[in-house]
Amino acid sequence: MINYNCLWETMKEKGITQYSLIKDYHVNESQLHRLRKNMVIKTSTINRLCEILDCEVGDICQYTKDVPEEA
Repeated sequence: MINYNCLWETMKEKGITQYSLIKDYHVNESQLHRLRKNMVIKTSTINRLCEILDCEVGDICQYTKDVPEEA
């Protein structure tokens, strides 16, 4: 599973809020909702966030192995 928990810390370090992403950088609110819920987003969104935050992909998201449910 890809999670975006790193994104919020990176934003805090860079001094960029969700509000400024929407108002100053015109990031769609629905994309932020999808990021908050660890839902699927386009790689173009990740690319744009890397440009805005001047960071690497690993500063925005990370992969964690899914644990299969026991039957």
